Amino acid sequence: MIAVARRPCPHPEALSIATDLTSAASISALINTLRERIEPKTRICLVHNAAKMNKDTVSACDSSDLRDVLETNIVGINQLNQALLPLMTAGSSIVYVGSTLAEKAVPGSFSYVISKHAQLGMMRATCQDLMGSGVHTAMVCPGFTDTEMLRTHLGDNHDVIQSIGAMNSFSRLVRPEEIAQGIVFCHDNPAINGSVFHLNLGQKES
Repeated sequence: MIAVARRPCPHPEALSIATDLTSAASISALINTLRERIEPKTRICLVHNAAKMNKDTVSACDSSDLRDVLETNIVGINQLNQALLPLMTAGSSIVYVGSTLAEKAVPGSFSYVISKHAQLGMMRATCQDLMGSGVHTAMVCPGFTDTEMLRTHLGDNHDVIQSIGAMNSFSRLVRPEEIAQGIVFCHDNPAINGSVFHLNLGQKES
């Protein structure tokens, strides 16, 4: 297991590599390390989970801030795909971790919504371009999940978090391990190629 993240992965067998997906030099160094560590034509599950989420709106989103979000949520992913696809053999997968906001929008998350809609299009285009390669793809779309990013976005306000959790049929936030199980399912099941896989505990329709 290779974890590309801001902090070390707690799994004892994981190789953790700190990377800034907005930096071409950082991504280039990451790719060089991955090519050294991964044997060519290996069965790989490439999971795109990194994301940046700003509080912004259509009338208050500077273009430089939008570019910064897209660098992390779209451009960095594209660079990793192109670098790692030559190493993938049949049975490999590319799993995009999207969001319910890949298919709808809410106020105050302008650049994030744009990036997740673009990521959904990227997944579908990936499916079409990899036809016949034996590499499949899918997008896992979590509902409101108990993550640091969500809590930061909500100001770690207990009452707000409780009200958000009440918006599904189980009246709680989705657990990160439930998302991980969904990712494993997508990797192990090429029949879902090009599909969106919702993991939101059955959100209530507004």
